[in-house]
Amino acid sequence: MNERDSEQVARMFSEGGYTVTKDEFDADAILVNTCSVRDQAEQKALGKMGHMGKHRTRKPHVVYGFMGCMAQSRGEELFTNVPHLDVVVGTQKYHKVFEYVDDILSKRLERRMDDVELSMIGESICDIAEEKGSQNTIKDHLEEEVNPSTFVSIMQGCNMKCSYCIVPDTRGRERGRTIADIVDEVKGLRDKGVVEVTLLGQIVNLYGRTEFPRVDGKSPFVQLLEKVHEIDGIERIRFTSPHPIGYRDDLINAFTYLPKLCSHIHFPMQSGSDRILKKMRRPYKNAKFVEICNKMKAARKDLAITTDVIVGYPGETEEDYLMTKETMREIGFDNAFIFRYSIRKNTPAGDMEDQIAETVKEERNQDLLKLVNQMAIDKNDSLVGTTQEILCTGLSKTKSDTLSGRTSQNKIVIFEGNAERMAGKILKVKIQRSTGFTLYGTPVIH
Repeated sequence: MNERDSEQVARMFSEGGYTVTKDEFDADAILVNTCSVRDQAEQKALGKMGHMGKHRTRKPHVVYGFMGCMAQSRGEELFTNVPHLDVVVGTQKYHKVFEYVDDILSKRLERRMDDVELSMIGESICDIAEEKGSQNTIKDHLEEEVNPSTFVSIMQGCNMKCSYCIVPDTRGRERGRTIADIVDEVKGLRDKGVVEVTLLGQIVNLYGRTEFPRVDGKSPFVQLLEKVHEIDGIERIRFTSPHPIGYRDDLINAFTYLPKLCSHIHFPMQSGSDRILKKMRRPYKNAKFVEICNKMKAARKDLAITTDVIVGYPGETEEDYLMTKETMREIGFDNAFIFRYSIRKNTPAGDMEDQIAETVKEERNQDLLKLVNQMAIDKNDSLVGTTQEILCTGLSKTKSDTLSGRTSQNKIVIFEGNAERMAGKILKVKIQRSTGFTLYGTPVIH
């Protein structure tokens, strides 16, 4: 989601005559889009911004800014923590970033004509206010960097109140774009060569539930999936991340009649213990989560399921942890992101008295990772010798003389071929070997 928001901001700078650079030493404006899901992410952002302040000694006019969730939650205090900071912009104001930065930079460059020292002077800006309609501002893409697979933001915010999560405070309440606007964006991407879209929402399957009506028993999200599915040239559709509370039969059934839906869902479980789920304010029981997974596997036989799990949640006993471990074995996830519980300020979980020792969190984290890694290895090993359909996204990031793509199940495949001819194409690849987490194969040429 942050990646999509960052692209929108970059597009505005590009339209304003700026050039995006990957080298911070060349930049006249340096922006960090922040995350607040875990404390580690915030500390990393603060450390990075602090380190980059050295560029001001060489280029006094450089403008520094924080965007996103940490900017939203910390606001003005960030100017105290980072003295060289100029701009703090919250999650509903991404469309204002260019205006703020360009104004400060222009004034500094004008002042520099008279006095170099004056170029460092400039008003700091903090804008973390709510703005009606902000969900409709994340709709543009960088012209020069269109990828065959790209993200489409369909909503902002979250109405859930999970006791560990800061997102409702940093992203606001659920706000959905209209189906028509989303379809127009996808058609525009199709015209630029995009063949796969991933629909983004904090709880994506709850899209439009308070704003748009159900039609013929179908939720607004399923209605959106059907409309995107009708777009010629779009061959694959993904979405992330759904919540069990909104995973109804209409969405499960969609996988039986919408073949463009990829055979993969990322489905956060968080815990396999009903007691811990209740403390987390996750309004479902473990049995319901398992039931949905089984229904999904019945609807799409080749479905891959990945998940998120939190270990070391306040009050989590060894018995609770073992329930989570057993559920993961039962479902047989293709992969999982395991997080040690991290205290977030202004959340109910942060004030709970029964916090778990870091050593216990780490033990459970490492133990569960071993299980997850083995399941992922076994799943990938079972694909050796099979032929898979992959979408070639271009050159491999790790090996420049090879190409990379993903299966419908979102598994990475590396193979040799001609990038100009194969990028953006859906190909059949014979899987020759697996390193455990990455598959290697040879294109099947007809």
